[in-house]
Amino acid sequence: MNTWIALFRGINVGGNNILPMAKLKSDLESLQLKNVRTYIQSGNVVFDSTARTAAPLAAKIARTIEQQHGFRPQLLLIKPDELRQAIASNPFPEAISDPKSLHFLFLAAPPSAPDIKSLENAESTSERYQITDSVFFLHAPDGIGRSKLAANAEKHLGVVTTARNYRTVEKLSTMVSDA
Repeated sequence: MNTWIALFRGINVGGNNILPMAKLKSDLESLQLKNVRTYIQSGNVVFDSTARTAAPLAAKIARTIEQQHGFRPQLLLIKPDELRQAIASNPFPEAISDPKSLHFLFLAAPPSAPDIKSLENAESTSERYQITDSVFFLHAPDGIGRSKLAANAEKHLGVVTTARNYRTVEKLSTMVSDA
């Protein structure tokens, strides 16, 4: 069995695409996924599967949710080692003392031609960011809700992203370690 972390995007946010975590868990279990555990209501799931590659499994999960609930969510599947590597690569370790200010935007693919000039123009004087092949790290001490950089990062990176604050990333890491 392989352990996977599913990062769903856009479910249970603002009254759109409502999917209770108990139902999501049930849907995933119906796909023969094992040891399914959810964290908070915004679509963070850890599970075990015989699947060795992410893309076919992600498509199967999205298709099942669409059939059961009438919408097709975007989701990114990552392995525990990828999550641990993201945590270890955090360029802003001092920001973990305020975990809501540190965000990991997980990338669906390495950005081939990020628009660095636009990223820099969107960055406020208090914000800092760093791009890797798999994560866009953002320290936004004034809050992500006001951040023009956070709001436009995906467009300027040219790849699909899904964001989690440090507290969520840390909790997912604990869930994987406890399994």
